Amino acid sequence: MNNSITHNILRFVFLVLIQIAIFNNINFLGYINPYPYVLFIVLFPIGDNRALLLFTSFLLGLTVDMFCNSGGMHAASCVTIAYIRPWILQSIFGLAYEYNAVKVVKAGFGQRLLFITILVFTHHLLLFLLESFNFSDIIYILKKTLFSGAFTVLLCLIFITLFSVKRR
Repeated sequence: MNNSITHNILRFVFLVLIQIAIFNNINFLGYINPYPYVLFIVLFPIGDNRALLLFTSFLLGLTVDMFCNSGGMHAASCVTIAYIRPWILQSIFGLAYEYNAVKVVKAGFGQRLLFITILVFTHHLLLFLLESFNFSDIIYILKKTLFSGAFTVLLCLIFITLFSVKRR
């Protein structure tokens, strides 16, 4: 089996397990609910099949939905960010994306932060909109998106820093 495939399978399982075991139990001040499992979509290899990304994103969201009893909200949010990911990559990385020369882990800190922030906040906004399903709660939705998104971005940056292997 290809090393990249094995690496992605292990990342999928690890992120789902820590989401279910640790981060689903965090609800700080009613606004902070971290969802670092989106890191799987962020770190999915750039040149790989887009249909595979959409399918695995759906499986990722569906798996989290099954354990959160959330009725498909995570699956919808994951598929949405997987769908818009190529356009965000192209707008942030430009020609490097065109030539498949982008690795999020090796990108500059500013580009990496911008990419992760856009995907995480899009995911969280859609997730909390679907959770509330009421536009009269827009202030609550925006607060929850802001605080949870900021904490999730911080966790994603920490995970990338801790688990990125420096090769010489």
